[in-house]
Amino acid sequence: MRTIVQSIEGSRAAAERDLAAARAAGDAAKAAAAERRVAAATEEATSLSARMTELSDTAAALQARFEATTAEEPLGVTVPSLLVAVDGGLVKLTRIGARDAAGEVLLPLASGGATAKPGDWQLVTYLTPATNRKVSDQEIAWLEALRDRGMVENRFNTLFFTAGDSREPELAGIRGALVGTSLTLLVTLVLCLPIGVAAAIYLEEFAPKNRLTELIEVNINNLAAVPSIVFGLLGLAVFLSFFGLPRSAPLVGGLVLALLVLPTIIIASRAAIKAVPPSIKEAALGVGASHQQAVFHHVLPLAMPGIMTGTIIGMAHALGETAPLLMIGMVAFIVEPATSITDAATVLPVQIYLWSDLPEIAFQAKTAAAIMVLLVFLFVMNGAAIVLRKRFERRW
Repeated sequence: MRTIVQSIEGSRAAAERDLAAARAAGDAAKAAAAERRVAAATEEATSLSARMTELSDTAAALQARFEATTAEEPLGVTVPSLLVAVDGGLVKLTRIGARDAAGEVLLPLASGGATAKPGDWQLVTYLTPATNRKVSDQEIAWLEALRDRGMVENRFNTLFFTAGDSREPELAGIRGALVGTSLTLLVTLVLCLPIGVAAAIYLEEFAPKNRLTELIEVNINNLAAVPSIVFGLLGLAVFLSFFGLPRSAPLVGGLVLALLVLPTIIIASRAAIKAVPPSIKEAALGVGASHQQAVFHHVLPLAMPGIMTGTIIGMAHALGETAPLLMIGMVAFIVEPATSITDAATVLPVQIYLWSDLPEIAFQAKTAAAIMVLLVFLFVMNGAAIVLRKRFERRW
């Protein structure tokens, strides 16, 4: 820092020389600029000098404390906690002297007297100061005592799946989010599966090939690439503002996700119908079946594995969406699970988002556990799609 101050002093001296030269030459603009440089250098040098003096005083005080071997050193909440385990109890040191120490009893000693042997006590250090922790030294001491007595056990937390959300991380669970997710996906499936399959059958088998159907097909392909938050804005403007449906309800969430998944199901269903050999339909028509009978009795059953696979993949896509549900207000604090599709609810991805934003450190573990549950659901749904395709797939 002294080097920096010396450099600034050199810059100020150069600026003062420039100022003197500008005044001698009668150049007012250069003189004003030089004055500003001198003022800035002077202010910076003064600030650094004051800071250097402050650091020197602090260093001198620390050196004096280090050399004063007979002085007492207080231990506050801003330094690591020093605890002494002695005679079955625990004492937190609050003062350390040259020959003795004083402290606060966190756990009472068994005999209440001093131990005679130096080896009978043990020093325990908590490196994180008490001001940077959510739990105090007293609470940690109680927890350690309960663990030594065998009253603390490590087991599977079933409360995580049976309890609703809570402001206390120890009591928070995902039951409400699971119920809300189930209701939302149920509404999505009921809406998008029949509409998507019907649209795919119509476009592939019955729709005339003209500009209108070509425009519809192009729009379906474009909708499959639209960002999901756009569907959330659409749901906010149409379902909530225009139709006045209940906010944060699985009904609205299912409608929004159905719009999101519908293009995927239509595209997958059309691909599955195209994969059926034309000879199947031609044979049915050749033995006297109508066009509708050939499509619904022969083509559609053979295309069903591909349709089911596309539907499951689309539902897995809907399960992981968060942005559109945030836009329609499914971020409410829900303690009790919803009982119908019109009750206020939240879903698992939104619950993860809410927990990840909370300051309590224990919610980090809750967030990680909820993410694992969501990943298990996604793996199961994608695995089911693969199994169904392998089981019902037919080769020609």
